[in-house]
Amino acid sequence: MKTRLLLNLLAATALLFQPRVVQAAAKSATEAKEYFVYVGTYTGAKSKGIYLARLDPATGKLTAPELAAETKNPTFLAIHPSQRFLYAVGEINDFNGKKAGAVSAFAIEPKTGRLTLLNQAASGGPGPCHVNVEKTGKCLLVANYMGGSIAALPIKPDGSLSEASTFIQHTGSSVNPSRQKEPHAHSVNFSPDNRFVFAADLGLDKMLVYRLDPAKAVIVANDPPFAKLAPGSGPRHFAFHPSGRFAYVISEMACTITAFSYDAQKGELKEFQSISTLPPGEAVKSGYSTAEVQVHPSGRFLYGSNRGHDTIAAFALDERTGRLSYIENQPTQGKTPRNFAIDPTGAWLLAENQGSDSVVVFRIDEKNGRLAAAGQTIEVGAPVCIKFLPVATR
Repeated sequence: MKTRLLLNLLAATALLFQPRVVQAAAKSATEAKEYFVYVGTYTGAKSKGIYLARLDPATGKLTAPELAAETKNPTFLAIHPSQRFLYAVGEINDFNGKKAGAVSAFAIEPKTGRLTLLNQAASGGPGPCHVNVEKTGKCLLVANYMGGSIAALPIKPDGSLSEASTFIQHTGSSVNPSRQKEPHAHSVNFSPDNRFVFAADLGLDKMLVYRLDPAKAVIVANDPPFAKLAPGSGPRHFAFHPSGRFAYVISEMACTITAFSYDAQKGELKEFQSISTLPPGEAVKSGYSTAEVQVHPSGRFLYGSNRGHDTIAAFALDERTGRLSYIENQPTQGKTPRNFAIDPTGAWLLAENQGSDSVVVFRIDEKNGRLAAAGQTIEVGAPVCIKFLPVATR
C-alpha cells in the first residue's frame, strides 16, 4: 500500500512540475482567437501530405487548406504538449528496407504553422495507424495495425525521435476469421494521470493496459493486463471522460460504443454499458463500420463516426453514472467519415469525409449536443485525422 501511494504521489508531482512552456501551452489552448488545423491524409492524386488551414472559433470559418509538409500517408497526427512539434505516422510497410512503417517528427513554425522535418524513425511494425505523445513530452507511442504491435519511442529535447526503446508484439485472435485471425493494434492512449497506456486491438477484442515510465519510454503489462470486449466487436479508438472516472471504446465491426468505469489506482476498466452507434432499431449492414470516438470538453456529450452509414452519432452523457443515451445521427455531407475533431472551445466539430475528399464544419449545440452544418466545407484529398493548435499571437 505504501509503495502504491508513493507511486501515485510521484506521478502527480511529475505532472505538477512539467516545464512552464507546457503548462502555458495547455492554458492557451482554450483561449486562442484562431487555431491552426492540421489534416493528416492518405496521399495520392489529391493529396501530397499534411495540410494546414485556420479556424476562427467565433464563427466556425475555415480557410482554404495549404500543404504544410510533403510526406507519404501521414494518416494520423499528434502534437507535442509544448506545441512546438508535430508527429505523423507514415502508414507504409517498408521503411528503409525494414518491414515497418515510419513516424516523422516536425518542428512547427509558430507564426505560419508550417512544418519542417526533423527526422524519421521506424514504427516497429508495418501499417502504423495511430500515434500519441504522453503529457511530459518525453515519449511517443505508435500502434501498428498490420503488425499487431505497439512501440514507444523516446523524444529528444529538440523534438526529434530516437529509435524505439520498447516494442510489444500482441498475440492471439478472435472469432471473425477474415478480420480477427491475428492482432491488429489500432490506437494508443494515456490515462489522465499519465501512469497507464491503453491499446485497442481490433483483432483480439481487447483493450490492453500497460504501465508507463515516460522518462525511459518504457511500457510493461499492467495487472490486470486487459479488458475484454464482446467477441467480434473490433475495438478501434478510445476516449476518457474529463472526470477520469469513465472511458469509452468505439468498436469498428459491431458499430458499438462500450462504456467502462475506470479504477485510476489499478488502471482497471470494467464494462457497464454497450450501445449501438446506429439509429435505434437499425441493424449493422455490409459496408458499415465505425472510426472515431470523442467526449465533448464539457463532459456532457459523446460523438462517434459511422462509415458507410456516413453519420456522426451523438449521445448525452450522465456525468454521475457515465451512461450514454441516444440523441441523433447527423449525416456528414460526404462519404466515409474517418476521424473527426472537436475544437478546444467545444463549439465546433470538424468531420473528415475520406471517401469524398472534404472536411465539413458542424456547430455543436451546447444545450442539447445536437449538430448543425455551419455552411463551411474545404476540400482535402482523403482526409483522415485533424489536430488543433492555437495560433501564436506574439
